[in-house]
Amino acid sequence: MIAGILRETGNENRVALLPGETAALKKLGMEVMVEFRSGERAFISDDEYKVAGATMAERNVIISQASLLLTVNPPLNDDIKSFSDGQIICTVLNPVENSLWLEKARLQGLTVLALDLVPRITRAQSMDILSSMATVSGYKAVLEAASLLPRFFPMFMSAAGTIKPARMLILGAGVAGLQAIAVARKLGAVVEVFDVRSAVKEEVKSLGGKFIEVEGAREDAAAGGYAVEQTEEFKKKQQELIQQRAVAADVVIATAMIPGKKAPILILKETVGRMKPGSVIVDLAAVTGGNCELTQNGVTVEVNGVKIIGKSDYPSDMPCDASKMFGCNIINLLKIMIDKNGNLKPDMTDEIVNGTTAVHGKEYISQRVKQMLEIKQTA
Repeated sequence: MIAGILRETGNENRVALLPGETAALKKLGMEVMVEFRSGERAFISDDEYKVAGATMAERNVIISQASLLLTVNPPLNDDIKSFSDGQIICTVLNPVENSLWLEKARLQGLTVLALDLVPRITRAQSMDILSSMATVSGYKAVLEAASLLPRFFPMFMSAAGTIKPARMLILGAGVAGLQAIAVARKLGAVVEVFDVRSAVKEEVKSLGGKFIEVEGAREDAAAGGYAVEQTEEFKKKQQELIQQRAVAADVVIATAMIPGKKAPILILKETVGRMKPGSVIVDLAAVTGGNCELTQNGVTVEVNGVKIIGKSDYPSDMPCDASKMFGCNIINLLKIMIDKNGNLKPDMTDEIVNGTTAVHGKEYISQRVKQMLEIKQTA
């Protein structure tokens, strides 16, 4: 069976598999074809893929010959009819944003393994691409904020006087938020954290952050660790407390997202107007609308001296390590699907495989995809 690695388009710098993970895939019994120059933006040459045992080829050749195609982002720019019935595409799908492409893929008879739908269960932790990429985002967000803030992060005591430490507010204590806490505390900032999930309170405290709690939050064990929609009463309490903390902060890192829905607005434009000039907001939820009312995806906006960075693609800025983590997640997922002869045989009765498979056999499989698309249709 042949696996094909396609070169990413647009501004994406990552690649689905680096040479090390390519060699690991070959050890599982698969032949690997790589599109020319796939790794150049991650500083990997074609020769390194050849050493790992891959065959280099043009894109159209790989699409025509490979049974399994590996990409970071869905191959939206390719003619869907160039793909074959039964061909498997393994990618980060973003099913709501790419619902039209997914419907075409279903009708074409493709199997789409959506890496962003891997269930958040213990057995799937090593396959969780959202968590590994969120680690990169949390790290880079703090570094960018530190470079833009016209103040020091740590406290300094010197003959010239005492410099107070920067104050940071982190919205959302998922993987990105927790990584942001760790990096910000190492740089010496005072960190406050808000999240609707009480379960993360101890993790926040263990990293040196102060947990800001609003009573009355709804939690759902079936949500797989994700935040869920809150009541209007809770949202009002939440809004008031967050605005108070945001006005006092030098930096806000916003990471709060709800799968399949628009990101909750947590920072109002009135709040931005009350923040200190020179303050920085880094909105990692920009791709789904942003947690700040003034966020624009892919754009840095300045309002009353406050910089608002709408950026959800930090992993692309660290293509070397991000691609390494991405590839390891893919290999761990494929291990549960590849038989001893190197053939990929997804078992739809397996909880991980079923949850990750968006479409198969011209049907929608993942319950989360079905729910997301139903929400989009009724919105």
